[in-house]
Amino acid sequence: MRSALVLNATYEPLSVVPARRAACLILADKADLVEDDGTCLRSEKLALPSPLVIRLRYLVKVPYHRRTALSRHAVFVRDEHRCQYCGAHADSIDHVMPRSRGGRNEWENVAAACRPCNLHKRDRTPEEANMRLARLPRVPREQAWVTVSVGRVPEAWKAYIAQAS
Repeated sequence: MRSALVLNATYEPLSVVPARRAACLILADKADLVEDDGTCLRSEKLALPSPLVIRLRYLVKVPYHRRTALSRHAVFVRDEHRCQYCGAHADSIDHVMPRSRGGRNEWENVAAACRPCNLHKRDRTPEEANMRLARLPRVPREQAWVTVSVGRVPEAWKAYIAQAS
């Protein structure tokens, strides 16, 4: 089942929901269809375009700026499933400054790594292990939660996400 991007009344991205839930919001007159994928959801008496982007009819106040939660999956998406030490396919995560030495579990200290690099580095800093990071770990952009939630962002969503960034 496809996903749909939910926009606030001000066209600010709010969340990602299944297309079926988006259709329910449209049928309940709580949202308007902005873009569809060209297919239809059909019932006995109704045919509705399958939504890709919907806009709520009312303004939802967002009490805080949404940040992407730090998770294993989110780190792999940020680092494009590549080891930050050698560029191979990553299958584990590594704390640049080891936690045993006071390193924290935060975006700037966590990087994707392959198993051989992770075993070689062990409980050392990259300098002590004679390793170099391809790029320094960073906090994802504010709208990166969309990418993490769906994996690959559909072309139709990119215009709305770019407006919010």
